[in-house]
Amino acid sequence: MKKNIYLDFAYFIVLAATFGAVLVLGAIVAPVIFHTDQITVNLLIDNYNAGIIMGEIFHRFSYWIYFVAAFVTLYEAMAYKMGQRDAISFVAAVTVVFSSLMFSAVYVPKILAMQALGPEATQSDTFENIHIASEIDFKILALALLVLFVRRLMILRVPTR
Repeated sequence: MKKNIYLDFAYFIVLAATFGAVLVLGAIVAPVIFHTDQITVNLLIDNYNAGIIMGEIFHRFSYWIYFVAAFVTLYEAMAYKMGQRDAISFVAAVTVVFSSLMFSAVYVPKILAMQALGPEATQSDTFENIHIASEIDFKILALALLVLFVRRLMILRVPTR
């Protein structure tokens, strides 16, 4: 079967863009949103309202993450069918899909639902545990995207025998 270079290119762009978005959201956007007291003058957004803003950002980002999960699934299924079987890329792809779906379908909706209950709900141990789990999941997603990108690039560059 002939490889489609444009599909490969699109796959690498999607993986790289998603990795970049995960880094930007986690390392830049969230710290800015939650530390307005260090940036603004006479304007303080409390943690509850900062969480509402960040929740909306992650809710919107979830649509992209659903697309990425579907695209990774389709691409990797096609690669498998074409004989490009590799244990590392398979594990990384499964991790990307699983962590994407956990983030978008489990953590974000649960966090938004608890925020809708009011500030008291976001101060509970349950909320804290869900929030910590979502942060860990986001880090796992970033690592899996990086591993998948590098491994698929290696496979593309070095033909298997």
